[in-house]
Amino acid sequence: MSESAEIKVRNYERRDREAIRHLCCETGYLGSPIDPVFEDRELFADYLTAYYTDWEPEASFVLEQDGVVKGYLLGSRRPKLQQFYGFFQNLRLFMKGMLRYRGYRRETREFIHWILKNSWREVPAAPRRTAHFHINLLPEAKGLAGSNGMLNAYCDFLRAHGEKAVFGQMVTFASRRGVKLFERFGFQVLEKREITKYRGKYPEPVYLTTVIKYLSDSKGDALVET
Repeated sequence: MSESAEIKVRNYERRDREAIRHLCCETGYLGSPIDPVFEDRELFADYLTAYYTDWEPEASFVLEQDGVVKGYLLGSRRPKLQQFYGFFQNLRLFMKGMLRYRGYRRETREFIHWILKNSWREVPAAPRRTAHFHINLLPEAKGLAGSNGMLNAYCDFLRAHGEKAVFGQMVTFASRRGVKLFERFGFQVLEKREITKYRGKYPEPVYLTTVIKYLSDSKGDALVET
């Protein structure tokens, strides 16, 4: 993809909702489509994006190239609202998934088993009353000059609303996208835990890592990869 194409970071708009859901599913399996391990794109996108786009859209940003959404940052500065929403949303998704369970492939059933048995054990600690974000880019967009602009825009948004810190939970690997990447830009690692569902499917350990940045820091708000 040529860097000469028009690239811009802008606030999320309602018209971006389907593009974000599609992008979420296209990158849901370590940057590749989620379908080989979980076939229900509707439930997957609902779980990861619906709160942000439907309840707190003002805290989200998109990366656009020639009018096409190539990345997004979904943020929240209202953790209590998200926790309240999440309780009922998780119940709804669970019931919907159980109704569809018998029609799923073996791989999808195994994914559901991991969620029910192990996923909650593998979530690293995170501050409960702090703004947070989830950032995602299509593979071809990771080198775009504007990709870091989403995080800059979000941190500026948080500062304007008086927030003092922000955290994210990122998938990281031993050989790339590790701790040093985040530390370069003023983030501190709070905790990381291995995601066991990728054992046997990926050649090295895969971790979920909680990182935090205090917004008074003078270091840049940029991340090179997501």
